[in-house]
Amino acid sequence: MEQVLLVRYGEIHLKGLNRPYFERKLIEGIKCALIDMQATVRIEQGRIFIWGITEEQRDEAVDRLTRVFGIHSISPAVAVEKDWNAIVDAVKGLMTRTLGDRQKATFKCFSRRADKRFPLNSEQINRELGHELLAAFPQLSVDVHEPEIKVCTEIREKAYLYSDEIMGAGGMPTGTAGRAALLISGGIDSPVAGYLMARRGLELSAVHFFSYPYTSERAKDKVIELARLVSRYSGPVRLHLVPFTDIQLAIYEQCPPKETTVLMRRLMMRISEMWAREDGALALITGEALGQVASQTLESLCVTDDAVSMPVFRPLIGFDKDDIVAIAKKIDTFETSILPYEDCCTVFVPQHPVTRPKVEDLRKSEAMVDFSEMIAKAMADTETLIVSQTGAVEKK
Repeated sequence: MEQVLLVRYGEIHLKGLNRPYFERKLIEGIKCALIDMQATVRIEQGRIFIWGITEEQRDEAVDRLTRVFGIHSISPAVAVEKDWNAIVDAVKGLMTRTLGDRQKATFKCFSRRADKRFPLNSEQINRELGHELLAAFPQLSVDVHEPEIKVCTEIREKAYLYSDEIMGAGGMPTGTAGRAALLISGGIDSPVAGYLMARRGLELSAVHFFSYPYTSERAKDKVIELARLVSRYSGPVRLHLVPFTDIQLAIYEQCPPKETTVLMRRLMMRISEMWAREDGALALITGEALGQVASQTLESLCVTDDAVSMPVFRPLIGFDKDDIVAIAKKIDTFETSILPYEDCCTVFVPQHPVTRPKVEDLRKSEAMVDFSEMIAKAMADTETLIVSQTGAVEKK
């Protein structure tokens, strides 16, 4: 009897002739998540099997796997030879561990016979195993509709037995959809936006704008931590920390006050696009939701998009704030996001920001200042980090 983790994937099954590519990328993600464990990963007939995980490592391994995009679910299982007596013994052992000290429980047997050479079909396996369990455990009864315990058997090159199915992150494997650059602030929305787009297979770069001394080092540290939390799902994030003080002061001092927020967003988008192209990214990602604040009206979003030529993905565009907060809590970014450290989007905010800006007006206002040298300096002074779940290191 051997311990094994049985991994299922979902949407990859629909990929036709390209499916082997997506399977390889998923296996890469699994190996990366378990890099410090002596795990062997093997794929067979629509299942991935992970061997070599010890009993002590199992819970940690499962927890990491639930954050690997492309995984539908995981089951800790035992593997035995396709000998009926060995299967019965293993099922009884599984039931003993699952029952614990419960005095009464209901169960149902589920089986899948991928190896059609096995002498019993799925219905016969269920019936015979059910009979063995009822005889061995008098506290059990059958409930075919809502059983408390599911006893699952898969007959492949070995017989695999399990009772738990732990849901994974879903989505598509990291790296199968290219790369995009996330505009990450210190707030709730942008880490969630990055998570959702990474879930569709994108690798992430990220760009953060800070305005020292108006924003503190703790605010920058907060963003690095948010990138680290997102990287537990997306894989390593290339994070560009862009000094924005000179540009922000120029907008504040020389441009119409009511337009400062939208002008700031345009300059941020322009610099982010430059870093995106440097990283080989083909799109930008923002955490904007329609109508959430003045800079996120439909007109403001159109004016912002006018500043760049690459696509802008806004996965939260139709979300309510409660929807966004729920995801932030699920991926453990919420508590960090609400730490009270200001980002540059919260300083120099006009009292009455324009909510229905026109592209022509904003272009004229932007032309009032020559930002080219300031942009070049911000690019040159940018600090770039490679952020992973183990921490952040400076990119040389």
